[in-house]
Amino acid sequence: MLNRRNFLAVCSSFGLAGTLFPGALWSMAQEKEKITPQMIDEAAKIADVPIPADDRQMMLSTLNDQVKDYDEIYKLHLANGVQPAFNFDPYVGAAPYETIRREMRISAAPAIAAHGVPKNLEEVAFWSVRELAELVHRRKVSSTALTEMYLERLKRYDPTLHFVITLTEARALAQAKEADRDIAAGKYRGPLHGLPWGAKDLLAAKGYRTTWGAMPYKDQMIDEDATVVKRLDAAGAVLVAKLTLGALAEGDVWFGGITRNPWNPAQGSSGSSAGPASATASGCVAFSIGSETLGSISSPSTRCGCTGLRPTFGHVPRTGAMALSWSMDKLGPICRAVEDCALVLESIYGPDGEDRTVQNAAFNWNADLDWRKLHVGYLKSDFEFDAQKLAARLGRFGHMSEEERQAVIEQAKYDQRFNDAALRKLDEMGVHMTAVELPKYPFDAMLTILDAEAAAAFDELTRTGRDKLLVSQGPEAWPNTFRTARFIPAVEYIQAMRARFLAMEAMNKAIDGFDVIVAPTGGEQLVVTNLTGHPALILPNGFRGEDAPQAPKPGKSGVISSNYGGPGTPVSLTFLAPLYGEAKLLAFGRAYQDATKFNLRHPKL
Repeated sequence: MLNRRNFLAVCSSFGLAGTLFPGALWSMAQEKEKITPQMIDEAAKIADVPIPADDRQMMLSTLNDQVKDYDEIYKLHLANGVQPAFNFDPYVGAAPYETIRREMRISAAPAIAAHGVPKNLEEVAFWSVRELAELVHRRKVSSTALTEMYLERLKRYDPTLHFVITLTEARALAQAKEADRDIAAGKYRGPLHGLPWGAKDLLAAKGYRTTWGAMPYKDQMIDEDATVVKRLDAAGAVLVAKLTLGALAEGDVWFGGITRNPWNPAQGSSGSSAGPASATASGCVAFSIGSETLGSISSPSTRCGCTGLRPTFGHVPRTGAMALSWSMDKLGPICRAVEDCALVLESIYGPDGEDRTVQNAAFNWNADLDWRKLHVGYLKSDFEFDAQKLAARLGRFGHMSEEERQAVIEQAKYDQRFNDAALRKLDEMGVHMTAVELPKYPFDAMLTILDAEAAAAFDELTRTGRDKLLVSQGPEAWPNTFRTARFIPAVEYIQAMRARFLAMEAMNKAIDGFDVIVAPTGGEQLVVTNLTGHPALILPNGFRGEDAPQAPKPGKSGVISSNYGGPGTPVSLTFLAPLYGEAKLLAFGRAYQDATKFNLRHPKL
């Protein structure tokens, strides 16, 4: 067997360590057990590094003398939850954040809850967390009754929407009964007490499968509760289901099928937080927890008409959650109203002593915060429709046909009316906005970071060939991404991280002095803010008319048009904020939502 460290040292001595050459040659040698001049020649072609014949011959004896290799690391069988020995921190040159926690100030009791429970309990299925909390707190409805109602809805609509992987019925009913006893005894734990919720099935829950939505892990049992699950248990919330995610947090295709959009069941719900968004939008849970690495809260919240919060990187601990990218993964709530997101975040944020990326930043929700005093910016050029610019961007995606590109341009042109309407509405609200521009960096090129980390997280899946068990096997699917990522040199990963550092500094400088940035949900900001770690709030911003272009047909790539749902479906708007600026972000978003009320419209199931 060969020793990779010495192997790389030899490559380095020939000036090849920063190229693709070592990885390519190593892969060939692993198959044949012995390096030959032909392998060196072929690897040199892949790496585009010229190596004279004499040098190739000179390398042979040294390379073939080595006796150890990666096997020593492979033998450790590193579990997905093992963290790297380094931490990513987005806090670079940003404004100071609060560290002192203050008592949460929620909104006044909603009038609707004062009227009591409708004769048909299902009429409260779409109520907000704040409204449901008032019902349960006043004991106008029991947690048990609410839980049974949501469990029944999950069972009824799952055959159409495919959003459930595992019902946690026994656990839920036990928790609901405990909540009823505690509330009756005056031991009220807060606004989530007794409310049923759903977890994206990358969160571990003891005694239940944690499948990550992927066939190779469909029977996986993890003997722990994720930190977020523990914290919601402590808040008295009731876990009713583990909800679908696209396999290994990609898209809406999982081992059991495709999770559907409740506004258009012929279409997927987008992903990867496919189940949480679909179940929340269809009134089958009070709220849910999703995750985002690169759009996995934003995209399904948009398509399903939910209100989603992607918190600052390092605000919510990911202990017990599947790792995809240690420097980009974030957990956050998917709800039906902005304040719901605040109430959930209050229960799940802050250090847990295990996820070393989590900072001691405070989140102090104040529903009475005067949003009119906030400094607001907007991404001016992103709000201006430019067909030529969009066409150039689409040109980077070689797998898209010309027909698809034209369809995406027409869809974006139609949806521009909603961006224009949002700016008009904000002006009517008296919001003075200052134009802001995103820093100019090669952000898409930095996504090699995600590819490399994801490939490392699922290295054993690739090496054993079990990646063939995943349902999706196309050029954009994880199996191909994991394989190609093995050809990313370590040097280039580090260079991308260095470029990311510059981008983080530039982003913090660009939004310095602002409390909120208004942005279209699509466009470059999604990639930028997921790389820089800034928080985002996604909320409904209207509904397409019957004159809207049709949704992409099944089988289309849908890479850029993934949020497009066709006639009658929702669109969204995104608000951004400085790092750990969620309190002001949510206060502003709540004001906009109260002024527009798009969140009060629900799909007809």
